[in-house]
Amino acid sequence: MKRSPFPRNAIRKMARRICLAGAALGLTLIAGHASAQAANPADPFEPFNRSIFRFNDAVDEAVLVPTAKAYRAVLPQPVRTGVSNFFNNIGDVWNFANSVMQLRAQNSAQTFMRLNVNTVFGLGGILDVATELGIERHREDFGQTLGRWGVPPGPFVMLPVLGPSTVRDTAALLVDLNGDGVAAIRPVAARDVSYVLRVVEERAKYLRASQFLGDAALDKYSFVRDIWLQRRQADVDDGKPPGADDDGGGR
Repeated sequence: MKRSPFPRNAIRKMARRICLAGAALGLTLIAGHASAQAANPADPFEPFNRSIFRFNDAVDEAVLVPTAKAYRAVLPQPVRTGVSNFFNNIGDVWNFANSVMQLRAQNSAQTFMRLNVNTVFGLGGILDVATELGIERHREDFGQTLGRWGVPPGPFVMLPVLGPSTVRDTAALLVDLNGDGVAAIRPVAARDVSYVLRVVEERAKYLRASQFLGDAALDKYSFVRDIWLQRRQADVDDGKPPGADDDGGGR
């Protein structure tokens, strides 16, 4: 029987070293993964969220960006502004309802004035007369209302197509969808076209910003998540530090 040119002890030592190196590499990867997870405690579902983010990015690049570019190329700026104003005016109905639920007296009064001024003097909201008169818009939704009354946001989640959210805001989506003024548009075909038109108009507003984000951010996902969470908390606090609320009510 022909003997192996390598002694058995040397083979065993080599195998041991390979196993130890593999174990060390595995521990390093696990530790790195754990540290990445611990980098933002608000995002415990980061691996899953990143996969959804990549999916959304692909849909955006393949569908929304080309559609938004065509929309900008076909419609002149005054028409696009009128479309945006119209949807903002419809949205002020739900903004007003949430301001009332949050007991924000000043916001409620200003939004009520905006609705009346733009609907009557702005040709149903196509012209934003209220902004020209200095009446501020307050964007509110049911997620902010829940946050106003002390419901914690919970973990960050990335929703398919809809984008960044939290557990609290995701739970509030059903209420927001029912409160959306576009949902009341009839016939149904006109409502569906309105939904699509609003999405395209919103995406067209941020074409340059998204291009800048893609060029500037080293980790686009982390940048979007962190900025969104900060802005969302500012929305709930109504731009004021905790405890500096003039209208009363909890956070």
